[in-house]
Amino acid sequence: MPARKHSASPAVAPHLDEGFDPDAAATGDGLFGLATAPADASVVLIPVPFDATTSYRPGTARGPEAVLEASKQVDLEDLQYGAIWKAGIAMLPISRKITALSKSARKAAEPIIAAGGAEPGNRAHAKALAAVNAASASVNEFVAHEARAILDRGAIPALLGGDHASPFGLIEELAKRHKGLGVLQIDAHMDLREAFEGFTFSHASIYHNVMTRIPRVSRLVQVGIRDFGARERAFAENSMSRVKVFYDQAIRDRQFAGTPWGAICKDIVAALPKEVYISFDIDGLSPDHCPNTGTPVPGGLSFPEVSHLFEVLAKSGRRIVGFDLVEVAPGPNGEDWNANVGARVLYKMLGATLKSQKKI
Repeated sequence: MPARKHSASPAVAPHLDEGFDPDAAATGDGLFGLATAPADASVVLIPVPFDATTSYRPGTARGPEAVLEASKQVDLEDLQYGAIWKAGIAMLPISRKITALSKSARKAAEPIIAAGGAEPGNRAHAKALAAVNAASASVNEFVAHEARAILDRGAIPALLGGDHASPFGLIEELAKRHKGLGVLQIDAHMDLREAFEGFTFSHASIYHNVMTRIPRVSRLVQVGIRDFGARERAFAENSMSRVKVFYDQAIRDRQFAGTPWGAICKDIVAALPKEVYISFDIDGLSPDHCPNTGTPVPGGLSFPEVSHLFEVLAKSGRRIVGFDLVEVAPGPNGEDWNANVGARVLYKMLGATLKSQKKI
């Protein structure tokens, strides 16, 4: 069992606390069992327990709490990055307001989702749609506000969702400060649908919104894609190279022909600009890693593959300026496998981010 124990003063960040033992049992309430205060952390996570528009099955609103709990079982010494925790990692408190907003928005969205989308002329659908879109806009404002506060004190912002719509405000805020920002999206889906089912900020529309509403994002590089619509594919192909897709089957075909994964990772990283945001939908992994996520899809990447990709990115000279982990969902009976995997993906992203910024 991994573990850490803190000295009597929880106000002191553990990376400054001589009483902190990274090899003892985790007793702290913070992310990875750490006691670092957000004001002292190099990376601060914004939890967003929001899940209004997930179209197949809900549950990702419980992701932040599940990952927080599972993170306490992660050993803190990492083969690739060493003692990542020493840089200072913290997560903001889970917002009760966003939790309540998610529940009310989900209730409003369910009749529309059940109908396969908002029906023209249906007044009840129109009213519900307006309520869900307003809730999503409030989430975007909340996330942007928290991101600004983190950035203004010189820390690195990251986000723990929730559904994949949740990081829009974070990406928008980072793009204001990093012109030419690139996004590395690990995902089974393109998420390039326009207002899917009528929801402006649908989980399936996040990167349509990013690429049409945030022009300072210079490029979107998608990896692991294996479920998409014709219009999404056309959007990417007609994007004037702003969207580069590494389809899952195309990756496997290259591997079957003898191309090693390391060479493919170099090609992926070469497609990115100097400053990068990572957007990690857990369904980008093979479903055996994330069986309870909203829309699992056969195929996908393994944990060692994404770990190697992150390390190649971190060593490439590019700077990772923020990231998200979304669509983690505990099982219907509280199964925690998704959260266990998510917590470890999160630790790897933290390591790669800090390494890229020479903070570890």
